[in-house]
Amino acid sequence: MHTPSVSSGCASAARPAPTRRGLVVKIGSAMQRNRRVILAIQWVVVFFYLLLLIVPAFMPIPPDDAHIYNNLRLFAQFMFWGIWWPFVMLSTMLLGRVWCGVFCPEGALTEMVSRHGLGRAIPRWMRWGGWPFVAFVCTTVYGQLVSVYEYPQAALLVLGGSTVAAVAVGFVFGKGKRVWCRYLCPANGVFALLAKIAPLHFRVDEEAWKRNTERLPMVDCAPLIDIRHMKSASACHACGRCSDYRGAVQLAVRNPASEIINTRSKDVSHGEALTLIFGVLGIATAAFQWSSSRLFVQMKTAAATWLVEHDAFTLLRDNAPWWLLTHYPQANDVFTWLDGLCILVYILGGGTALGVAVLALIWLAARIANLPALPWRRLAMGLVPLAGMSVFLGLSMLTLGHLKAERVSLEWVAPVRILLLTAGSGFSALLGWRLLALRISIRRLLAFAVYLLPVALIELVWVIAFFV
Repeated sequence: MHTPSVSSGCASAARPAPTRRGLVVKIGSAMQRNRRVILAIQWVVVFFYLLLLIVPAFMPIPPDDAHIYNNLRLFAQFMFWGIWWPFVMLSTMLLGRVWCGVFCPEGALTEMVSRHGLGRAIPRWMRWGGWPFVAFVCTTVYGQLVSVYEYPQAALLVLGGSTVAAVAVGFVFGKGKRVWCRYLCPANGVFALLAKIAPLHFRVDEEAWKRNTERLPMVDCAPLIDIRHMKSASACHACGRCSDYRGAVQLAVRNPASEIINTRSKDVSHGEALTLIFGVLGIATAAFQWSSSRLFVQMKTAAATWLVEHDAFTLLRDNAPWWLLTHYPQANDVFTWLDGLCILVYILGGGTALGVAVLALIWLAARIANLPALPWRRLAMGLVPLAGMSVFLGLSMLTLGHLKAERVSLEWVAPVRILLLTAGSGFSALLGWRLLALRISIRRLLAFAVYLLPVALIELVWVIAFFV
């Protein structure tokens, strides 16, 4: 995906106190000096990732009295979908893409293989900015069809397939670089968006860079970033390799709103904005909610009734293979062709409809504001905090499902969900106000009121899912 280049104001809008800044800078420097430690961490993660991905796929379905602490299959499900994914998203909003640079097994594998691969040039088609969005939607929808959250065979197929693709791309393209991560990773677009509001980032002082005329070897930047001109945390993997380079790169604390507020219009691509609106707020939201939606049940029931009345039973058969639709008779969990079709219609149709509504309202708000420096795609970036919180809440539903099965009390869940929704929508509302209200006028206030409608819409969708 296109990586935005944000004006320098985003990197320095909030200067931390000297003592705190000193501690943060030391952490960045330690990351640079202790590269071997980071590499060791990566390979430990790779080992456990492959262990939890492969072994459970060949284990039988757990008995009814099994628990996550005494059954590897349940433990792997909980680690992947109850801990890993939700808290990777949360960590990206707080720490930037530290997961990518320090822990990600796919990143470590693709980079390692690339160092010993063919080293071919990256083709033009691979640089197309839409691949992360396409990969994200395909992975999300396919994962729902095969019940990737419930069955390790499906997890091995989806996650393992992604890992194999990452290794293959690393072997063929690049020379020690993370070509897969930069251009094709299904999570890249989401991570790039969420990192925009991270309080921690690697700040580059271009003036200090220019003043340092010493001839030094270039930094081995795996995600292919022009470090000298880096102003956004979106593409940075926060691996620490460039810390202290030329005395111009340091780990720093910033105002979480600064990057989005100071981004120039030309640095926000249509691909970024559409990934946010249709991918994260639309498709992902629908994917999280279809299994508990009354509308989905009503739609499937009406379709099944019509098929029976017209003696059309083909779609009611359940003979699809497990790698195409969920098919586990031993667990009494089998999807018919109609189930698969309804899932596709609900996720793609519902997600697209939700995205269209959000896009229309954001476009209208930008049109009312009538600010040359604020096109709709830049205004849409104000929804990043709400999108991040939506993804975390959706993934945490899996965490809570595992905890409920372990008979853990969940009385605290409702107020925490309300708090998180309020925090996400409040932050997005603040960003919208900062972007629109350069000076108070009736036009700006009206534009802000329209901007708040998609915020309220997304919040309403989650309130209905959780409380209605």
